[in-house]
Amino acid sequence: MTRGAREFIGPITFEAVTGRPVHTEIFGPGHALDHIRLAREANVVVVAPATADFVGRAAHGLADDLLTACLLAATSKVLLVPAMNDRMWSHAQTKRNVEHARSLGYEILEPAEGPLAVGEGSGPGRMPEPDEIMSRVGRLLESKSSLKGKKVIVTAGATREPIDPVRFISNHSSGKMGVALARAAWRRGAEVTLIVGHVDIPLPSEILTLKTETVKEMARAVAEQLLAADVLIMAAAPADFRPATVAPEKIKKGKAAPKIVLEPAEDILRSTISRRKKASVIVGFALETTDGIRNAKEKLKSKELDFVVLNDAKEAGAGFGVDTNRVTVITRDGKEEELELMSKIDLAEILLDRVERELNGR
Repeated sequence: MTRGAREFIGPITFEAVTGRPVHTEIFGPGHALDHIRLAREANVVVVAPATADFVGRAAHGLADDLLTACLLAATSKVLLVPAMNDRMWSHAQTKRNVEHARSLGYEILEPAEGPLAVGEGSGPGRMPEPDEIMSRVGRLLESKSSLKGKKVIVTAGATREPIDPVRFISNHSSGKMGVALARAAWRRGAEVTLIVGHVDIPLPSEILTLKTETVKEMARAVAEQLLAADVLIMAAAPADFRPATVAPEKIKKGKAAPKIVLEPAEDILRSTISRRKKASVIVGFALETTDGIRNAKEKLKSKELDFVVLNDAKEAGAGFGVDTNRVTVITRDGKEEELELMSKIDLAEILLDRVERELNGR
């Protein structure tokens, strides 16, 4: 903890919460070489929040406290997470310090936008949420993934097909599985584009996200990104049907219910077959209620997938809107692998392991 940090909260609080010692001073009996030892032990160094003063001192190589001395002695990757008033963040000197720190090899996670302290309104300057910081740390620690530098497209969530200006046809997809896959691929070093319909969870700010509403919009977004994609993971739940016509005004309640004529929506996965990048890996999802294996194998074959991920919409803990999933992975050679119930975050890692094996074999 720096002197400034200790003005906000005492070291004893952190010791009580973490059960670990808090280091504060560069000099003291028995602590003369703490800056060297701590730097050598670190796999990654994260400074969060990093004030304008600290960014300036780090950029100019000062070593007047324990933390800046650690940075100079560190050989691991360093992540600075600036947080300050928006006017301080936009100041020309701060910008120069940030760019100089980048030129020295420091990673910078830029501030988030939102309400600022002391009634200063809203703007860039807030410290990003811990989940985002940890996601960036995971990416820095990843070194061996074959997804590193690869372009990965992931779709997530439900589409909404309008009936009239206030009603639509949709489903219960929350987007949790797709977002978990996108986060995991990004952490492994991939260049990820997340294409979403309606989702019920916050979207990762570190990932390029394209928002769509209808199947037609999602299909267009996939087509625009597809040519450069090494991996396409279709985890979204696009509608199979849509109203043949959309009423221009709200359909009013009458004596008889209105008749809505449906037509097939675009088949996004099938439409990609002729435009896929050579040697790309294509993954589909099949949510079924009956004849799951047969239907999933038909999808695997007709849409020319490398593997399909099957789950049962009626099984507890494996359908829409929950944090867990239990799936069967079916490969193009017909092999079936039943996985146990697990969190969607853990499942994302397992599925990406299989994607990497496919990529390595090509």
